[in-house]
Amino acid sequence: MLRSHVVDLPGWALLSKNIAPNALHNSRARYDAPKCDEDTRVEVIDEIMERIQDPDAPQRLLCMTGAAGSGKSALQQTIATRCAKSNILSAAFFLSSTDPTRNNISFIVPTIAYQMGLKHHLFRSSVAAAVAHDPHIFSQSLKSQMDVLIVRPFKSVRRSQQIGSKTFPYAILIDGLDECNGAPNTASGIIPGITPVNVDDRRRAEDQQEELLAAIKHCILVNGLPFRVFIASRPEIAIHTALEPGGLLRKVAYHIQLSDKYDASEDMRRYLRRRFEDIGLRIRNPQWFSEGDIETLVGAASGQFIYVATAYKYISERRASPEKMLKIVLTWTPHEGQATRPFEALDRLYTNILLAAKNAYEAVESHHGRDFLLLFKAHHMGATGADGSRFLIVERPAADLLSAMLCLEARAEETLISDLRSLVALETDVYGDFRLRLYHKSFSDFLQEPSRAKDLFVPQDRVYTHLTSCFMQQIIECLLDFDSLPAKWEDLPLPKLYRRSLKEAVECLPNFLKGALAIDDEEVVSFTQNGGWQKINNLLPLLHRLGGWLCDYFDEWIGSLQRFTDPLKARKPEAAAVISVFVKQWRNDYSQDSDSSE
Repeated sequence: MLRSHVVDLPGWALLSKNIAPNALHNSRARYDAPKCDEDTRVEVIDEIMERIQDPDAPQRLLCMTGAAGSGKSALQQTIATRCAKSNILSAAFFLSSTDPTRNNISFIVPTIAYQMGLKHHLFRSSVAAAVAHDPHIFSQSLKSQMDVLIVRPFKSVRRSQQIGSKTFPYAILIDGLDECNGAPNTASGIIPGITPVNVDDRRRAEDQQEELLAAIKHCILVNGLPFRVFIASRPEIAIHTALEPGGLLRKVAYHIQLSDKYDASEDMRRYLRRRFEDIGLRIRNPQWFSEGDIETLVGAASGQFIYVATAYKYISERRASPEKMLKIVLTWTPHEGQATRPFEALDRLYTNILLAAKNAYEAVESHHGRDFLLLFKAHHMGATGADGSRFLIVERPAADLLSAMLCLEARAEETLISDLRSLVALETDVYGDFRLRLYHKSFSDFLQEPSRAKDLFVPQDRVYTHLTSCFMQQIIECLLDFDSLPAKWEDLPLPKLYRRSLKEAVECLPNFLKGALAIDDEEVVSFTQNGGWQKINNLLPLLHRLGGWLCDYFDEWIGSLQRFTDPLKARKPEAAAVISVFVKQWRNDYSQDSDSSE
């Protein structure tokens, strides 16, 4: 009888046609959705539930951000289940980029209103009447939808005094804000997995995410409603901007960051141990794994729950031997043609994030002609350490110094990673320098392995070749009067950062030229014809007075330049002849300086 009454309500049937059933926390489409084991993620779950259930908490909006694969959706599913059991769950919406019914904002407000309508008949009647009065409400702004479908119906319930504000279910959960990708709500053209994100779609998605956050603040928080809203997302542009100083939500949100504060290592150990023990019962061999195996997997995860979950899913394949599958995961070194790819799902996640970031970055007019993947690989190498067996570069340079070495504008590194905040972060070290931090070792492994990164792979040689070109460009374009330089390097009339970058360019150029096999001879000829070697000649005395690396390893510096010049003689004899003159001069000058100092 109740179901018939609900269907017969004017407007309710139309509302039901504009919801996303797949987005509900108990939807069949989300069967076996990831959730936390009973005694895992205890600290963060307790903090979230405490905030949701505290009526006196100053912030009624909770925002949880975390890196890709850090377990946000599992936490959100666990919170939804707990809230439902406690009868405080008002509504939940789980976004998904690959589901056309829940990868945009079209159905969010109607779906929330639908769930709330099931909690109280007066709320349901008010929503149904509002839809009957204005059947086109679903095409209006989110603020209008929230006002008509949530705020006003709840005020009607409150005025009726049939149910108090404190007894009406008050927890509203939204998971995966970053999964709102701006795609139209149609199944056509949606390809789960690796689908390049159109830049216009990306911007539209960010606009939609911002619109949702603004609507929540304006309609739910400002109106003084009793609801607690809990949003989980990767720290992408929309929510990152809203939560930073001066942002839309900075003063009204309690921000939970899944970082080192919530070390998930012990939880991952429990997760694997339990599941491996279950496998042991199934195969009648409780000794099929060791604690060392678990430690290896947890260490490789770098706090990334998706890593151990993916590994377990691969190992537990019913038609395969778990012992053999575990061995593959523990010793896996992927190569072309390899049939088994344990972390294919993880690689797909990284691929999608990188592709979206690449498209967004390169679409900016001021970035025309730049290679996003090449620039990011340079920063990745700077963060993780470069191969020093063939090249000599400043050890793990600060991110802003590396941007300067790449001839980029100030703060370019922040723009470069703006769409990668779920994988990397810029953090300030004890010296006040910005340094790039990769959240997961597995992401670094992905970037370094061609068979995993595929078209997104950038060889180190390309980075070194590009840096070599940048060094020559920086020396040629340096705005100094090279005929009237000060006596000290510190007195060069350049900003400190670019003075440091110029120093690296002069000190590194010979070794990079020797090792960058793909460098274009014409670039070297142009550098020579534009007086590049003469400019270095004018700067060398200042660097020698400064002391440091160049003085200690000048023989290596001049030797690298000589080894580059020798084979150049056959290809570009005029340029090689010019370089040889300077090599001879510098060798003599340095030898004289050494003799006079003894």
